[in-house]
This record gives sequence, structure tokens and C-alpha cells, in this order.
Amino acid sequence: MRYVFSWLTAVFFCFATVQASAAEVIEQVVAVVNEDAILLSDLRQQAAPFLRHALGGATSDAQQKQEVQKLYRQLLEQMINQKLIQQTANEMRITVSKIEIDQAIDNVRRQNNLDEQAFWDAVRDQGYTPQQYREDIRKQLINLKVTNQRIRSRASVTEEEIRERYEKSMRQARRALRFRAAHVYFELAPEASATEVKNVRETAEAVRAQLSLDNFDAAAEKYGGGDLGWLSQGDLPEPLEKALLNLSVQEISQPVRGPSGIHIFILRERQSGAEKLPAFEETRESIQQKLMEEAMTRQQQLFLEQIRGKAIIDIKLR
Repeated sequence: MRYVFSWLTAVFFCFATVQASAAEVIEQVVAVVNEDAILLSDLRQQAAPFLRHALGGATSDAQQKQEVQKLYRQLLEQMINQKLIQQTANEMRITVSKIEIDQAIDNVRRQNNLDEQAFWDAVRDQGYTPQQYREDIRKQLINLKVTNQRIRSRASVTEEEIRERYEKSMRQARRALRFRAAHVYFELAPEASATEVKNVRETAEAVRAQLSLDNFDAAAEKYGGGDLGWLSQGDLPEPLEKALLNLSVQEISQPVRGPSGIHIFILRERQSGAEKLPAFEETRESIQQKLMEEAMTRQQQLFLEQIRGKAIIDIKLR
């Protein structure tokens, strides 16, 4: 149930209150989903926690009305999705027990470090009755159960994807660190022909096959290149920077084509702090969880598109 709890905690402190003025329409149907109606009063209740923020930047009555209508339209789409998920749950005979709701609420309470009295006082202070809050929890648990049964089997993460995400995060972390490098450089004229490029690359590859830590500087003196000093992200063109950032300290790269020639790099030193970057096994589980959450989100969107495509939805909100 961990996928629901993070959302519940994030939403918990967003609640605010709002009251409809006497001039407003008291009740009407704002949408029909298959044969189930969504009422204006339900939409207003759903919007209450977010109205204060939505109206914060409005400076005129016209702007306020526009912002309210924008919020209503966004929330109505969410309510339609929720109605479709509830209908799917009914077809699958999925229910949520009082015990499950109590457990979810207790988890949110403990995550916010509140005792029982303080928790419910906070709920009331934010304009929600305990019954309304419990209903929100019930809906989230229904979503979770439907998701688990209809979507989870479609969401998968491979070891290759985990490794790719780790390497990407390591490259990003390393870009924040300065690095000292040198290179052996084989110049190419801007108008070099394909044959000339091929010949220079073959020369670079032959030199690379003989390079070592002991003779790298001599090769740089012979063919061109030398020490590049301390570099930061953006100092080199992206293909060259990528080749350097993927190296370990004292590792020599393969020949890399740049804008004006071919380079063979050696990474001399990284700025202090690179050794603190976590190893793959230390972060594998958290990366896998993050990728699974992303996969579940994609599959849930596809699932909603599928059930919306089969539904009869009549939006009456104007």
C-alpha cells in the first residue's frame, strides 16, 4: 500500500475551506458517467481544499471566476476518472473495509508525527469532517486495489533499465564535479574528406592500442594535445564531455570524434567528493522502486484511456 500513502501525506496539509454564496446555483448535475451523475455540490466539495491557492493571484472578479472555472474543469476530469475506477471496482467486486481505512489513516497520522487528537483537530481545522476525510481515503484505496489487479502485471522493470538509470544519475552527479584531464589530439581540417577522416581515425586507433599511463604524455607531445587542466560541465562539446565523464580516474578513453579532430582522453583527477557517489548495489532497490512507480503511472494512464474510451461521458459543466 506504499503507493497510496505518499499521496495521502502530500495532500493532507493542502485542505482549505470555501462556502458558496447565496446567489450561486445550489445544485445541478455537472457530468454523467455511464449512468452515474456527478453533482455540483460534490464538485464544490472537491474544490474546497484548492480554491484559496487558485484565487491567490486573481486581482479582479472576472479573473477569480476564470480561475474557479479552470479549477472546476480540472477537478471534474479527476472525478470522472474516479467514477470510472469505482464502476470498474464494482464490476470486479472490489471493496475496502473499515479496518483498511483505519490502517491507512493511522499510517498518515504517524507519518505526520501527530497523536490521535491532534490529527483529527488538524483535519477539522482544514475544513474537512472526519467522514469526508475517510471517504477520500476509501477512494484512494479503491484506486490502489483496482490498479494492483488490472495494471500491476503490465508494469515491469528490467535489470538493464535499472542499470541505465543508475548510470544516468551518476553522470549527472559527476557533472557537478570538476575534473582534470589531458588528451592526445589528431587534428582534422574542416573540409576533410571521408577518406582523410578514415585515415586519421585509423592512426588514432593504432596509437590508442599502444597507450599506457607511462607513455601518454609522450604521445601527446608527439601527435598533439596535452594537459587540459581543470574542467567543469559545459567546458567541452557534449560528445567529448560525455566520453570524459564516463571514465574512471587514470582511465584512457577510446578515440572520440570532436568538432575539429579526434581525441584520446585520460582522466587525471576528479574533484574531491566523487568517491562518495553511491555504488550500484546501494541504490539499486530505490531505483527499481522509482522505475516501477513510473511504469505504474504510465500503465494507469493507459488504463484510464481504455475505460474512458468505452464509457458514455456527458459533461454538462459550462
